[in-house]
Amino acid sequence: MTKSNNNTESTLWVAIDVSKHKHDILIEYPNKTRKRMVIANTKKDFERLASLLISSELNVSVALESTGYYHRAIGYFLIQQGFNLFLISGIATARTRECKFNSRDKNDKRDTEVILYLLQQGTVQYYYEPLLHDYNEIQELSRTYSRVSDRKTRLQHSVINHFLALYFPEAEKYFCSTRAEWFAEFFKIFPCPSIIVQYKEDEFIEKAWKLAGRKVDKENWLRDVYNTAKNSVGLPITLASNTLTMFRYILDEFADLCKRRKQLEIDADQYLLQNPDYCLLKTVPGIGPIIALTILAEAGDLRRFKHCKQFIKYCGFDLATYQSGNSKGKTALSKRGNSKLRQMFWMAATIATRMRENSFRKKYQQYIKEDPDNADLKRKAYVAVAAKMVRVVYSIIRYKTNYYCSYEPVVTQ
Repeated sequence: MTKSNNNTESTLWVAIDVSKHKHDILIEYPNKTRKRMVIANTKKDFERLASLLISSELNVSVALESTGYYHRAIGYFLIQQGFNLFLISGIATARTRECKFNSRDKNDKRDTEVILYLLQQGTVQYYYEPLLHDYNEIQELSRTYSRVSDRKTRLQHSVINHFLALYFPEAEKYFCSTRAEWFAEFFKIFPCPSIIVQYKEDEFIEKAWKLAGRKVDKENWLRDVYNTAKNSVGLPITLASNTLTMFRYILDEFADLCKRRKQLEIDADQYLLQNPDYCLLKTVPGIGPIIALTILAEAGDLRRFKHCKQFIKYCGFDLATYQSGNSKGKTALSKRGNSKLRQMFWMAATIATRMRENSFRKKYQQYIKEDPDNADLKRKAYVAVAAKMVRVVYSIIRYKTNYYCSYEPVVTQ
């Protein structure tokens, strides 16, 4: 949050409640008179609003609440017109509406009044437009990669929990990696036990040899698949059935998504190869190309945060204590920040603690040394390592320095 320094005696306050097709607007002049208007989500109406605001010849402060991606178009237009644009937190809007009106009743007219009230109180956030800060391309790469990965995961669950569970349940043990593209190619040719056992064992091995991926002991693996198919408890289906056709259709789509995801990884790495922040992020243990891409896409330019604590809070790794009267609550993560960033740093922390010789692994080991088998202590250790990684990432980007391994001193009692 930030406080606005506008002179209220010469400020035109504008609150916008954003929706998909129209925007409700409440304008308050310095003499406290108000004007309401509704504009469509069109360039013509945007220009009509801008003309009205410019004609006032006052300092214009505009606030809007983020609504999906619908606020991006009007936000970009207003910034281009030179207006001071601020963002209102959705949580702040909801809580203020309940307190101010003593009701959970929600409508567009009431929302604009709440947004205007928060704007005048200075309870606002700076509006950060990725397109103007050259982060829009990075965001689209990251979001497309995430959507492709989500679709691939859903198909993977469909294969495991439906097709394999019904017709070849023993084959699930071979699906041990989410990047096993060979799995789709192999089971597209040999989707069920009846197709496998129609061949003799040696004949099956010869036909499946090139499909089995890079196995250290490929022959024994294929023999295991053959013997598993012979003793399968899967439901019997005919070779000409529509069931096999549908299974192969799903496997084709799964293989295509695997290829698309791999290509997106290559495209993202090539696009960001000249980005200095991306190169700095990859020097941190546990942070690879996709995690680095996601951090840049979700956080933007980390230098916009004036202090490391602001970035920690933005990620939701700040601590919050819930206490009332004599009841002392526990101090825990607020989890009010960007959940995607929190997920990425958690993943990076779990990877870094499994790598050799880095300060994150050292911190993790020091944290769990009292009870290494305690699952709750391990979870807390991962959180502590992830928070440390947030501080490290902020520092190396702000001060433009590569990560170097520096161990934290062991505290002795």
